[in-house]
Amino acid sequence: MDHPESELYRQLFYEHYPSVRRKLVALVRDDAAADDLAQEVFLRLYRNPPEDFGAIGAWLHRVLTRIGYDHMEKKARERALIAKQGTLIEEGPPPPSGEEVLLRRLDQEEVRTWLEELPERDRQALLLRYSGYSYAEIAEELQLRPPLVGTLLHRAAQKFRNSAGKRLAQSE
Repeated sequence: MDHPESELYRQLFYEHYPSVRRKLVALVRDDAAADDLAQEVFLRLYRNPPEDFGAIGAWLHRVLTRIGYDHMEKKARERALIAKQGTLIEEGPPPPSGEEVLLRRLDQEEVRTWLEELPERDRQALLLRYSGYSYAEIAEELQLRPPLVGTLLHRAAQKFRNSAGKRLAQSE
């Protein structure tokens, strides 16, 4: 059983939907968005009806205008965000600050000091590995049998960690 009130809303919808949709298409220039926005206009009518249904045309026009402008502002913000993201991607990360550069240099000097405490072969093995050399290339460079490279790198890394740990303990 239909309520008389729901019949009123149905009648208003069928009577005003074409003009509301047409005005929204003209405003937002997107048929699909205009369909969605027109539905939003009539949902607002149902949820928060005007006090005077005699001026329903003016009320619908105000609501559709506000909804249309809100939609366009949202789309403009989305476009601006996408453009900003594109600019950031093109520019890459920001350059490091002077403090970051100084800290990186200090860290590099510390690592060099720790590396100098290692035997020559261990130091070379670690430097080659962290320069991107494969185990086979390290074996060739250091004139080792390839199966020994993994063991050499493991032991060299362990010595490096021990050396670094001692230095850090002394500095505290």
